[in-house]
Amino acid sequence: MYKRLSAILFPVATILLIGAVVWGYQENQEKNAILIKAENQYQRAFHDLSYHVDKLHSELGNTLAVHSASTDSHRKGLVNVWRITSEAQNEINQLPLTLLPFNKTEELLSRISKFSYQTAVRDLTKDPLSDGEMKNLKELYKSSGQISKDLQAVQNKVIANRLRWMDVETALASNREPKDNTIIDGFKTVDKKVGEYPELDWGPSVSSMYNKRSVKKLSGTPVTVDKIKADAAKFTGDGNHAGIKVIENGKGTEWASFTAQIPGKQGDYKTLDFTRNGGHLIAYADNRTIGPKRVGGNEARAQAEQFLRDKGFPDLTPVSYDEFDNIGTFTFVGKQGDTLIYPEKVTVRVGLDSGQVTGMQASDYVYERENRKTPEKPKLSLEQARKKLNGDYKEKYHRLAQIENDMSEKVTTYEFGGSINGSNYKIFINAQTGAEEMIEEIRNAKKANQATRS
Repeated sequence: MYKRLSAILFPVATILLIGAVVWGYQENQEKNAILIKAENQYQRAFHDLSYHVDKLHSELGNTLAVHSASTDSHRKGLVNVWRITSEAQNEINQLPLTLLPFNKTEELLSRISKFSYQTAVRDLTKDPLSDGEMKNLKELYKSSGQISKDLQAVQNKVIANRLRWMDVETALASNREPKDNTIIDGFKTVDKKVGEYPELDWGPSVSSMYNKRSVKKLSGTPVTVDKIKADAAKFTGDGNHAGIKVIENGKGTEWASFTAQIPGKQGDYKTLDFTRNGGHLIAYADNRTIGPKRVGGNEARAQAEQFLRDKGFPDLTPVSYDEFDNIGTFTFVGKQGDTLIYPEKVTVRVGLDSGQVTGMQASDYVYERENRKTPEKPKLSLEQARKKLNGDYKEKYHRLAQIENDMSEKVTTYEFGGSINGSNYKIFINAQTGAEEMIEEIRNAKKANQATRS
């Protein structure tokens, strides 16, 4: 009996063993193939980064080499600088450097990109490169040369010693101090040197992009935890202050704020974010489960508008609508006279199962309201601005709007809504100069128009 059983089980066990070995071999091969592919991608991104930083150094040199009055060459050179810098930024994003302090180099490249783009798009025949900007270019030429030299030194070591980027990723992910990793040490050295470069005057338009708004700059005296609890309870209609938990964020920094958390039924909860100065509400979220859609865009809009009026945000105009995963998201903006103030933005999320508001983001509204710039009166008439549109553009509506352009300037524009080539757009024409400041495609235009129609 045992002989018969062995005669049956032995071949079966042998087959299973062979199958396990084959499966394990295939799994190992697939794993190795994935690792090789990832390593090749990292190597390509790194070597491309080294190449583009060297190319950036050369292009800055070319831009400086031409005559100071050669505006066409300056524009061409700056466009190339912007393109090359963008490529370098993209390659940095492909490397496993999220846990590695390389932020100073990334920020420098970002500033170069913004500076070169904003300088290239302006009319250099009327507003040529200033002495300060030429000085910046000379400093950037010098700095980019040093960065290129340091990266090439790391590159030479990588090639000579056949170093692997997968080892870098493993070292960073393991949260241990990789003291002997040549690549990591090389990037740290580069970033440290970049941090020691002299500070440049990038001009107000570029600098404003990096001067993040601080809650400390808001008016009003600091509020207490008890005040936050009372305001949170009033906003949500929850009279039980004792159940509200308040967390202080960024204590002692320019980002000091409070988060109030209100527990609900079945594990649901609501959160509200307040600024420390003045106790301004900047965000609200009702983290409940959203059911099947039963409410249309018009009803959701009415609920959103009523919610804003009840919560102390009157006289806002809906300008856009988006729908995803049974949640309708409306964007409302402020208004001064006949001009919409786009920087003063509030977004409201409505659950399309019941029409109840599930969230609000009002930080832009709170910050911009205190720093409102009165819209300039248009120099161009509506008809003069309309002539700047493409002849095939089919206008559906027009209105005055203040926006923030690519130069971080608040400008008064004529907003034209319409369609061309089968797609719907908003086109913003500068009411002073006639320049096209911004073009925005409208997705799901029919649904958005119905939901935001005044």
